[in-house]
Amino acid sequence: MPGSGGGPGAMLGSALTEASYSTNTANALIHLYRAEVGKMTAYRQRLDMTTNWSVVTTAGLASFALGDPNNSHATFLFAMFMNYFFLRLEARRFRSFEIAHHRVRIMERFFYPAMLGDKVDTGWHQLLLAELSKPRSPMTRADALGWRLNRNYLWIYTAVLFAWFAKLDLSQPKGWTLEFPDALSLADIGNFPGWLVFAGVTAFYTHLIVLAVRAAQTYPLEEG
Repeated sequence: MPGSGGGPGAMLGSALTEASYSTNTANALIHLYRAEVGKMTAYRQRLDMTTNWSVVTTAGLASFALGDPNNSHATFLFAMFMNYFFLRLEARRFRSFEIAHHRVRIMERFFYPAMLGDKVDTGWHQLLLAELSKPRSPMTRADALGWRLNRNYLWIYTAVLFAWFAKLDLSQPKGWTLEFPDALSLADIGNFPGWLVFAGVTAFYTHLIVLAVRAAQTYPLEEG
């Protein structure tokens, strides 16, 4: 998508300037911009709210698990599950946030430069019309999960993992030497052997790391 500001992507001819907009058109676009910024603000608050839920839930479960030696280490496995639920909920909200963000960036990149007399792609409004007629997030669900993981949840999951290890260490009998593979029995949960629990946690964290690494690093509208 050609850019603005007179750079390599700027259109040299048929410039769309402030004279090309009627008062009604300009006012409509300005009100649309304000509405989309309002949506972004609301969804930004909802994203923070989900992260706060995750932090509070993790802290509460960790306090419960570590507060009594008789409490099961499975509490931390439940914390991992709850955080994944919050992560998926936050990723869905993030994709909705990015729909509004995408429209705002279109207007900031093309409409306002044109109003200020810069030369921009004369077909930029078709991009905005396409976004309005069929709203779609500029990122995939996997990218949204990866972005939120990189921003917040990897730190939360790291804390949960270390707290789980601490719980397993505190639950071993006094004077017992931690040796492999006997140490795996510390993670036993009822009829589930410890090695299976460790395998499940390892696979789950591998999945999280893959999501974080593969997440797109560049916002789509900034490419080109």
